[in-house]
Formats: sequence, structure tokens, C-alpha cells
Amino acid sequence: MNTEILANLFKALSEPIRLRILALLLEKGELCVCELVDTLNLSQSVTSRHLAYLRNNEIVTARREGVWMYYQLTDYALSELKPLFNFIQQSINNSKEIQTDLANVGKTRIC
Repeated sequence: MNTEILANLFKALSEPIRLRILALLLEKGELCVCELVDTLNLSQSVTSRHLAYLRNNEIVTARREGVWMYYQLTDYALSELKPLFNFIQQSINNSKEIQTDLANVGKTRIC
């Protein structure tokens, strides 16, 4: 991995909302945009913008099912970045905000 790719990766992970998305996807595997919008209490456009940033940096991948978009971590992210993600997960899972997100995701069926 060259330094530019590494710098872009850290930029992608330097935003609190994207770290919250990462924590949710690490824990839940795959989530619909609507679930992320509801859990993070953000607009669909803001959530989609953060997901696009993560997708452009090969951290998440998307699949369409009808009108719904589902996101999950890429195979690359889960394999090559596993040590980094393990560190991040251990560090942020103690966050009250992350614990609230994890408790709320999927609480109501919105999709």
C-alpha cells in the first residue's frame, strides 16, 4: 500500500460519523441506508455522502435490492485492514455514542 492510499484511508476514517458507520457495519455485517439514517439520526443525503466516501476508498461496498441500498465492508477491508479495524473496534466500542447506535440499529423496521 503506497503512502497516498494510506493517507486517504486515514482521512476516510478521521470523521466521527464514518467511524460510527464502521462500528455498525463491523458489528452487524450489512445494513440498509435507511437503517443507518434512522440509527445515526442523519438525513439520507448526509449518510449517503459518508457512505460514498467510504466506498470510494474501498472500505464499503453496496448492493441494490429493489429501491434499497445495502452496505457492508469490502473483502479487502475485512482482510487487509483487519488489524486496524480490530484496534478501532476495541477503541470505539467503549464509546457511549457507539453503544447507543448498536442498541438502536434495527430496533424499528423502517425498510
